[in-house]
Amino acid sequence: MPFIRVTTAGLETGSERITALQRGITALMAEVLGKRADLTAVLVEPAPAGGWSVGGMAVTPAAHLEARVTLGTNSAEEKARFVAAAHDLLARTLPGPLPLATYVVVQEVPADGWGYGGVTQAQRAREAAARG
Repeated sequence: MPFIRVTTAGLETGSERITALQRGITALMAEVLGKRADLTAVLVEPAPAGGWSVGGMAVTPAAHLEARVTLGTNSAEEKARFVAAAHDLLARTLPGPLPLATYVVVQEVPADGWGYGGVTQAQRAREAAARG
């Protein structure tokens, strides 16, 4: 049940580009990190013009991707593969060149700190274990 936010600056992110990012990221979450595609939420949002800088200098274009997953559900190698593949997706999908400081972050959240449908991931794990 990951949540992914892609923030862009200085880019026209029309509906085709947004759809390509959403589908590509959803596929990466399933293929690389083993997450359920049907529970993967992706938000693509623009930053205000002039609102992005690297090293104190305004940059355009720019992008940042942050994926939230449950703590301990992925290995270091899986996360490294995801970071590389997600960066490649951003570079292929968005007009560039993107700055070197185009970050992809995999943020791990404790299972008792988030969930969906009103149920935490920790509670889902307890219920699954009780079912055997």
